[in-house]
Amino acid sequence: MPKTSFTFKRFAVCQDRCAMKVGTDGVLLGAWAPVEGVRRVLDVGTGTGLIALMLAQRAPDAQITGIDIDAAAVEQAAANAAASPWAGRIDIRLQDAVTLQPDAGGGYDLIVSNPPYFIEKVACPDTARQAARHTDSLDFGRLTAAIQRLLRPEGRFSVVLPASAMGDFVSVAFRAGLSMERLTWVHTKAVLPPKRVLMTFARQVERKQTDRLVIEQAPGVFSEGYVALTRDFYLKF
Repeated sequence: MPKTSFTFKRFAVCQDRCAMKVGTDGVLLGAWAPVEGVRRVLDVGTGTGLIALMLAQRAPDAQITGIDIDAAAVEQAAANAAASPWAGRIDIRLQDAVTLQPDAGGGYDLIVSNPPYFIEKVACPDTARQAARHTDSLDFGRLTAAIQRLLRPEGRFSVVLPASAMGDFVSVAFRAGLSMERLTWVHTKAVLPPKRVLMTFARQVERKQTDRLVIEQAPGVFSEGYVALTRDFYLKF
């Protein structure tokens, strides 16, 4: 049975009402996304609010907006934000990225998303989990079009996806006017091919940075890079 809550060093995440629970993908994105100089952040598909909370911890001057189309998730994410040290800087809304309009601030400095990525039309009895995991509700084209509209001219967009979806996503993002600035291949173990990719996009890119992150060097032995990336959050580090 999944844990109903997950405790980090500076905040806790209740997740009993959310279709998608706290997972490595979200932690990686929340710890990896670029936050230097950001003042306005949008988390698309916020779920439990995990990534919004991580970014609030990492960017002390930023206002964070988290949106989701699942009312139960929004209610829980709002409660998690309210119980955190950054309650005054996190706004959780029941909102679709496709219909969200830039406010008076003119757009976001950073947009992040751990989006749906299963393209196959696989029936799932849990409709909330189906929407969270499958691209039926937010395919790559609709997502990148929303990002292009909501991102400030000098802003950045960061996303985590399965490695197998990288090529398709990059092509769709390019058609939306977004070029890859940084790519990190994520290997669960050093000897295995990458399972996930972390990507940052911008409108103007001078050069692309590519690197890799290994989670475990050996069974139960986490890599120095993974520990360094997540030590501000995980209790075990």
